[in-house]
Amino acid sequence: MSEEKTNVMRVLDQKKIPYTPHSYPHQPGAAVDGAAVAALLGRDPAGVFKTLVTRGASGAHYVFVVPVLAELHLKKAAKAVGEKSIQLIHVKELTPLTGYVRGGCSPIGMKKRFPTVLDASAQGQETMLVSAGKIGSQVELSPEALAELIGASFAPLTQE
Repeated sequence: MSEEKTNVMRVLDQKKIPYTPHSYPHQPGAAVDGAAVAALLGRDPAGVFKTLVTRGASGAHYVFVVPVLAELHLKKAAKAVGEKSIQLIHVKELTPLTGYVRGGCSPIGMKKRFPTVLDASAQGQETMLVSAGKIGSQVELSPEALAELIGASFAPLTQE
């Protein structure tokens, strides 16, 4: 199956960042949960990451990238970005804010660059998978390359 290039892949190509594209079957327009994505790709869910967009008490937006089976710990996330508190944005706000749909949101290539934090668990991994910007498509790349590209930091972000 020939891989259709997404904007995420074009950004990675342009910046000469090595990555491996992966695709998985899905119903058109239907978001697939992260556990299913990991299973469809035959991957350990600890290496497959979801992108969550939040709003801090200040009104600023932040992006957090955590393993698909993990839950974002809001207090840890707020601490990582120096906010009093944060909350996830509503699904209806996602596309106008980022340009991505739920289930296809990538930390790469959003309409605007938001402060981004990758879960510390990504740091020890050789590669990680994140959305390639559309449902059914993922890119695999080094966590360090991703962090450098999007100006992200690493911090513990998940529930124990």
